Amino acid sequence: MRHRIAVVGGGPAGLTFARVLHRHDHRVTVLERDPAPDARPPGGTLDLREKLGQLALGKAGLLAEFQALSRPEGQAMRILDTDGTVLRDWQPRPDDRANPEIDRGQLRDLLLGPLDVQWGRGVTEVVPGTRDGVLVRFADGRQETFDLVVGADGAWSRVRPAISSATPHYTGVTLVETSLDDVDTRHPDLARLIGDGSMAVYGVNRALVAQRNSGGHVKVYAQFRAPLDWHTNLDRHIDLADVEAVRSSLLALFDGWAAPVLDLLRHGAAFVHRPLYVLPVSHTWAHVPGVTLLGDAAHLMPPLGAGANLAMLEGAELAESVAAVPGPGDLDEAVRAFEEQMWVRAGRWAKITTAGLERLVSPYPAEALALFDEVQPS
Repeated sequence: MRHRIAVVGGGPAGLTFARVLHRHDHRVTVLERDPAPDARPPGGTLDLREKLGQLALGKAGLLAEFQALSRPEGQAMRILDTDGTVLRDWQPRPDDRANPEIDRGQLRDLLLGPLDVQWGRGVTEVVPGTRDGVLVRFADGRQETFDLVVGADGAWSRVRPAISSATPHYTGVTLVETSLDDVDTRHPDLARLIGDGSMAVYGVNRALVAQRNSGGHVKVYAQFRAPLDWHTNLDRHIDLADVEAVRSSLLALFDGWAAPVLDLLRHGAAFVHRPLYVLPVSHTWAHVPGVTLLGDAAHLMPPLGAGANLAMLEGAELAESVAAVPGPGDLDEAVRAFEEQMWVRAGRWAKITTAGLERLVSPYPAEALALFDEVQPS
C-alpha cells in the first residue's frame, strides 16, 4: 500500500521533493496556494551549488537540463567603492560550474515537468494525530487526510505550527527591490557597470546590489539597517506603493554615492519592500509523526546563497528516504532520521549566513570586502 503524501508549497523545496518521488514512481500531492505557476513574479536568479542544489537536481535526473539552461558567466562578481572605484572583479573560468545561475522561473518550470500540482489550494491548518492520519484544512473549507504532510511553504508556513511554536523575527536589515529591463539596450552604461553577474557596493550600514537575470533583466536590491517601520518612522510618512516617494527616500539614504551607482535606483521600475526575517539559528522541534518541514519553513536564514540550495537538497534527500521505506510502519522512522540530519547541516549554514549578514551590512564596509575575499576563488 502506497503512503498518502502531500507537500505544501510549490517552491524549490516542495517541487524537488515531489520530482524525486515521481522519479521513484511514488505519487505525491503538491498543494500550492497560488492559482497558477505565473500568478506572481517568480523572483530573481539563484546560484545552484555543486554539492547542494546541483546534487539535488542530479537526484531528480535533471542535471543535464539544468546545465543547458544555467548561466555559468553569472558567477562573475564585482565590488565597487561608494565613489565608483572597482575594488574587486572576479571572473569565472570558462569551465567553472561550481555555482552557475538560473532564473527562479526557469528552475520552477524545470522542476514542474510532469508533476500534477493542485493550484489554488491554500492550506490554513494542519492537525496531526487524527484517527485517519494528518488532517489538512484548506481556505475553501475542504479538508483531506494524509500519512505524511511536508511543509515546504516558506517563512510564514501554515504547516510549522503543527510541530513548532517558533516564528520568524526581524533581523534589523531591510531590502527594497527594484528592477531594470532590457538593460543592454536601454542602459548600456549600467550593463557594463554590472558585468556578466553581480555587482555590489557597500557603505556604512547599507549596500546596493545588482544581479543579472536572463534576457537583459537586472534585479537591484537596496539593503540597509533600519527599524521595521522605517517608512513611517521618519519626518514624513512614505507610502510604499508610491514609486517616486520610495525612489526619493532611497536616493536620500544613499546620498553621496557615485552617480552611476545611484542610476540603478533612478532607472528602477516598481519598488518592493522586503524586510529580512529569520528563524532561530538552531531551530529544531520535537518530532511529530506524520509532519515535517523543508527549506525556509524549517530554517529561514539570511538570503546569502544557501537557502534554496539547502531546501532542494533536503527535498531530494527526504524523497529518497521515503521511497526507500520498506513497509507502512517504517515511514515515521525515516522522517525522524531525515530531520536529525537536516538540523545539523541547516544549523551550520544558519550560523554562517547570520554572521555573513552582520558583516555585509555593518558599520564597517571593509568587513564586507574581507568576507568576499574569504569566499571567492583567488
